Amino acid sequence: MPIRALDHVQLAMPEGEEEKARAFYGRLLGMQEVPKPENLRTRGGCWFESGQLKLHLGVDPDFRPARKAHPAFVVDGLDELACALSKAGYRVVEDEPLTGYDRRYVSDPFGNRIELMEPIRASI
Repeated sequence: MPIRALDHVQLAMPEGEEEKARAFYGRLLGMQEVPKPENLRTRGGCWFESGQLKLHLGVDPDFRPARKAHPAFVVDGLDELACALSKAGYRVVEDEPLTGYDRRYVSDPFGNRIELMEPIRASI
């Protein structure tokens, strides 16, 4: 039986830092927070969606940021997003080129690595 799809990505976060997650993922990245199921709310964390992308942030009592493993989000307006992130105090880093994409890296408020990718449109 083959795997059909990816349902969501989960990243860890420290306890009690949900407002920082909302500021970064909700306000800066423009993702919509969705309610966690009632039976999971006591665990803390928060869930976000954007189109078909689902991101779950779960509290880990032994939290350590993911500095290498990371989600890669396809975005529109990468330069504007990078500027907004920089103005908000986040360090945005360019990396080696990847064919067909302009891309940057940023760490979320907890130190988790996030890749932001924008397809390069062919000039006509």
